[in-house]
Amino acid sequence: MKLYKSFKIALNIILHSKLRSWLTIIGIVIGIAAIVSIISISQGAQRSLEQNLNTLNADILTINPGFSRASGAGADFRGGGFEGGPGNQGPSTNTPKNLTIKDVTILRGIPNIDKVMGIISGSVSTTYVSKSAKVNIQGVDPAVWRDTTSVELLSGRFLVQGDVAAVVIGGRVANSTFSDVQTNRQITIGGKTFKIAGILKQSGGSEDSRIFMPIQSAVTVIENKENNVYDSIVVKEKDISLTDDTVAQITSKLMLSHSILQANKKDFSVNSLQAVQQRITSTLSSVSLFLSAIAAVSLLVGAIGIMNSMFTSTLEKTKDIGILKALGAKNRDILAIFLFNAGVIGLVGGILGTILGIIGSSLVGQLTSGSSGIYLGRLSLSSAYVSPTLVIEVFLLSMIVGLISGAIPAYRASRLKPVDALRYE
Repeated sequence: MKLYKSFKIALNIILHSKLRSWLTIIGIVIGIAAIVSIISISQGAQRSLEQNLNTLNADILTINPGFSRASGAGADFRGGGFEGGPGNQGPSTNTPKNLTIKDVTILRGIPNIDKVMGIISGSVSTTYVSKSAKVNIQGVDPAVWRDTTSVELLSGRFLVQGDVAAVVIGGRVANSTFSDVQTNRQITIGGKTFKIAGILKQSGGSEDSRIFMPIQSAVTVIENKENNVYDSIVVKEKDISLTDDTVAQITSKLMLSHSILQANKKDFSVNSLQAVQQRITSTLSSVSLFLSAIAAVSLLVGAIGIMNSMFTSTLEKTKDIGILKALGAKNRDILAIFLFNAGVIGLVGGILGTILGIIGSSLVGQLTSGSSGIYLGRLSLSSAYVSPTLVIEVFLLSMIVGLISGAIPAYRASRLKPVDALRYE
């Protein structure tokens, strides 16, 4: 018997047992859909992370006072500091020691460091037109800041060297904290008047809720700040492939500068985007693996359903098997018929499961996007990406599951003796 005839008979078996076939297919659909949804969301988040490496200034390192063993874990990198901002560090194991102009000078001597900038920040009472609010003010070096931030301008310009009474406003401050903010207008910060030089695009980052000004001016409006004493230091690298070596050199030089001999006595921490990326990637992989294992249980249930359906079909078609064998069908022909039967069920389940999984992952993205979305920095955990490779692998998986599940029933059907099969009632 030719294969296409075996396939035709297998298809007829499915079409004449529609209800049982569809119930069996649904089991595969659920398992495949769950796997596609989980993996596509995980891959989408990974792609989002990789794509944002270019826009988040991967060549930026941030040095904060205070040493934490979990330094950088779960941080939200912004190209100008980690989420929470300089001066808002979490619990540390040692008493923080202020970073100074001396540290900036020392860091400039490291070969792979291109630019260095000290930063101060603090919450200051701010008034625009008739509305007042406490706003996070960040003092930066105008000559360096533009090269260390990844946020684009909505209007106006960045700070430039020589600016004294000029500020750049974050998108959320301009749109939510105040309203109708325009460039070249006046804004009062800490009782002093400044000119709005530029407004940043709202990006979902920490820059949105800040106002940036020259560090010399920030010292005069933020309480308890001194000249040449910083809340954090931002470093721009020349070559990001040398990040690990650069971090080691920074650590070594600052420990020497601060007269620290033991690493566990450090009074500062060096945070890099690469370290954050590794932690996020590791977390995504672990969560994806765990959820995929759960989804695999659904697929296993579907496989058992196929096996049960095949055993039932074998019993129902016992006399038909006897007739086929009496007409000259061989064991391999009967085996092919039932394997085709199981393979088609697996393939149809894979196709429908993939479609349902793509729709499901898209719905998850829509339901968790916007203000209620799950974000880590600019990385959206609700994003989804279904790669062609994933689709091919899922189709193969569904067919393999179908074939494996139908192998035993198909083998038993092929071994039936014609006389016994024809005598079966």
